[in-house]
Amino acid sequence: MKNFKTIFKFELDNYFKSKSYMLLTIIIALIAATLMFVPRIIDSVKGEDDSKDSGVESEVNEEDLRNMAIYNPEGLGDMEMLAGYFSDAKFTECTSAEEVKKLVEDEKAEGGFVIKSSTEFDFYVFNKSMDNDDMEVFTEYMRMVVKMEYCEANNLNLEEYLAVEYAEINVNENILGKDGMQNYWYCYILVILVFMVIIAYGTTIASGITNEKSNRSIEILVTSTSTTALLFGKVLAGVVAAVFQFGLIGAASIGSYQLNKDYLPNMLGMFLDIPGEVLLTFAIFGIGGFLFYAFMYGALGALVSKIEDLNKTAGSAQMIIMIVYMVTLFGIMDPDSILMKICSYLPISSYSAMFARVAMGSVAMWEIVLSAVLLYASVIGMGILGGKIFRNSTLRYGNPIKLSNALKNLKKED
Repeated sequence: MKNFKTIFKFELDNYFKSKSYMLLTIIIALIAATLMFVPRIIDSVKGEDDSKDSGVESEVNEEDLRNMAIYNPEGLGDMEMLAGYFSDAKFTECTSAEEVKKLVEDEKAEGGFVIKSSTEFDFYVFNKSMDNDDMEVFTEYMRMVVKMEYCEANNLNLEEYLAVEYAEINVNENILGKDGMQNYWYCYILVILVFMVIIAYGTTIASGITNEKSNRSIEILVTSTSTTALLFGKVLAGVVAAVFQFGLIGAASIGSYQLNKDYLPNMLGMFLDIPGEVLLTFAIFGIGGFLFYAFMYGALGALVSKIEDLNKTAGSAQMIIMIVYMVTLFGIMDPDSILMKICSYLPISSYSAMFARVAMGSVAMWEIVLSAVLLYASVIGMGILGGKIFRNSTLRYGNPIKLSNALKNLKKED
């Protein structure tokens, strides 16, 4: 293709020389990496403080304790034991339920408890925050009270009873296939990611072509190079830019997580502890799907002369992408369903459906290879078809050209 390398390099330089593109990429990568190091830094600083304070007996300042209220008419349980459950609080013993309620209403107590029996209590709080667990903690305390009463009534030793109830059970879990719970979240995130990349960069490619057509600079371009080389150069440059941007951000996130995973919550592992085979499958099918739709967007961008007409023309592609996105998100829960198996072979949907099946279930190698061959064969076909539409539409101005009319014109040529 004539001047393909020149066009590809020019378009790629436009991305890499764009300050907004580079700044956004670097800033997000740095933020992602920094956040992974924060717990490690905090732990290091905390460790230094602990070493300085070692050997010094810490004293609890009563003024720093939270104020709580309790009404316990039956005298159930033990206040000393209750203090062990609420080590950050001090309790005011009230003489009525109304007194407890009044202290909470006047915000003189953060919370209040009225014990009705060993199996029932009322909890009062003025404004309950999202992390308030006072009710749950008091429930555990009341469960212990019930156990104490039971042991006392049946002449049982409380320590022996608790040793039996809380006996440590060692479980060795052996997952021979895929861990659906572990894999679900990163699969979910990656499906959303590839959806966002296709929409964002596909729209960028299409709008870039429409702008060149609108200001008629494309007339100069098509006289010095072939339209096929022009389309392929723009699309492949967009793909490389997207892979670089999201690859750098992903590498910074996953790499920083691996370095600091001992200091980070286990929950993050559900999003970032991704097996190599899954990442490879995601890369193969994600790039293939992106190329397929990028060529489609490029061809659609050539059908219009005004940027305001682009959304209407590109709506069909966006509708297909949205339907595939929704089907895959719901299909993740049942990757071996007939619908997901069919979608994993269709070029319009295999980029996400096959990846989801590999991440969440068991897929034979021949199925993955067949799906990948069909996808990349379709990419080549879409590239050729897009190039022909691009060639026939770039120098046509005025009202948007309907896709059906553009395809009819291609048949007439053939």
